[in-house]
Parts: sequence; C-alpha cells; structure tokens
Amino acid sequence: MNVILSRDSQVKMMENVVTNAETYFGKFCTLMASYTRKTAKLRDKSDLLVKQLIDYANTENPELRTAVRNFAEELAKVQDYRQAEVERLETKVVQPLKMYGAIIKQTRAELKKFNATRNNEIKQLEKLEKLRQKSPSDRQMISQAESNVHKASIDASRTTQQLEETIDEFQKQKLKDIQKIFLDFVTIEMVFHAKALEVYSNAFQNLESYDLDKDLEDFRAKIRISSGTFSEARPVTAINPSSSLPWSTGTQSVRSTLQKLTLVESEEESEENQLGDFSNHEYAQPQRGASRTK
Repeated sequence: MNVILSRDSQVKMMENVVTNAETYFGKFCTLMASYTRKTAKLRDKSDLLVKQLIDYANTENPELRTAVRNFAEELAKVQDYRQAEVERLETKVVQPLKMYGAIIKQTRAELKKFNATRNNEIKQLEKLEKLRQKSPSDRQMISQAESNVHKASIDASRTTQQLEETIDEFQKQKLKDIQKIFLDFVTIEMVFHAKALEVYSNAFQNLESYDLDKDLEDFRAKIRISSGTFSEARPVTAINPSSSLPWSTGTQSVRSTLQKLTLVESEEESEENQLGDFSNHEYAQPQRGASRTK
C-alpha cells in the first residue's frame, strides 16, 4: 500500500508539470498570437500613413514635397521589415506554442493510461482485503486474488516507468522549447528594431536637412502674386514690362487706377483755377489800390 501512495504522490507531481505547462503555454500562445496580430495591424496603419504622406506631399512646395516623400519611402521600408517580423513571429513563436496543445494532449493520455492501471491495482488490492476478511479459509480464492494483485502491480510498475520516461522527455523538450521560442522572439525583435533604427536615422537626417526657408520664400512669392502687390515689392527695371510676366496684369490695373486719379486731380485743379480767376477779378481793384498807396 505504501508503494501505491508513493506512486500517487509521483503521479500528482507529473500531473502538476503537465497542468502548469498547459496553463502557461496556452497563455503564451494566446498573447503571442495577439502580439503578432497587433504588429500586423500596426503595419497596416503605417501603410495607410505612408499613402497619406505621399498624397500630402503632392500638394506642397518642392522642398517639403521632396522631404515628405523621402520620409514616406523610409517609413515604407520600416513596414517591409515589420512584415518580415510578423512572418517570423508566426513561424518561430506562435506555431511552436500552438504545437504544445497536441503534445500536452498526448502526455495527458499517458497519464490517463497510468491512472487506469493504478486504479486497477487498487481495485485488486481492495478485493484481496475483502476476501481475506470474509473468507480467510478460502485459499484458492485468496491465491487467485493475490495473483491478480501481483499482475496489476507489475502492470502499474511498468506503466509508472513508462510514464516517468514520458514526463522526463516532456519536461526536457519543454525546457528546450521555451528557451528556443523566446530566444527566437528576442532575435526577431532585435533584428527588426536594428533595421528600423537604421531607417529611422536616415529619415531623421532627411527631415532635419529640410530647408523651410526656400518653401517659405516660394510661398510668400505666390501670396504676393495672388494679391497683385508683387510688383510693388520689386524694383521697376523696365518702363514697359512684358505682358507675359506674371505680375503684368496687376501693374496694368495699378496704372489704370493712377491714370484715373490723375484725371480727377486735373479736373479739380481746373475748377480751382476757374474759381481763382473769378475771385481775382472780383478783388483785384482793392489789391492794386493798396499797392499804389505804398
């Protein structure tokens, strides 16, 4: 009976090993699968960002257009590396963790087989004890029961040895796999981030070298053209500028306005001269008289 109790303790330890692996490997598998999906979603969102950056670049001035396009190209490279990261995570991390579902199922089948053998041994022992209590003089029945117990005990011992080997191999493989899976995970992440850092460094340098003054100058020039004040901000180098120049229309409108103002001023001066002549004619005699008095 002590042997049976010892086997029970041994089996419980084995079951704990399998249950622990089932619990945590299942969680690892779920989380790593989610991690991989989230990474793929980040790749998709980044692809959309690349598209929007290119669309936006086409609406901007030359310097910024070039800078944004270069940035979009670098960001697209990062997404290529991220795609490789997703594929490697799926192959080297998620799939090996998924395989543990079948491995644990097989190991549990071995445990179930052993439990059946152990239960049979316990059952034969209980029969023997009952027979000894009820029919202590029936040697033939007792001998048969003892034979059944001996056979069940041998089967249990053999099954226990097989189970020990199975659990030992399971634990050995589990330790190797957990090490390899997370080594692969770290390697995949390091490779991606190393490549991404290199690309992002180039993107940073490109954005930092962007000359916003050129675009600002071009923008201000366009604003002056659209408002018609560009010609006033530039020195006049020709009396009759070519009509093909972008600011010629604005200059013509300004000249037309000046000509109208000059015509109005001339008319006002003419009216003032007429009034002056009239007033001089009316007050001329006293003035002339005053001069003679002197």
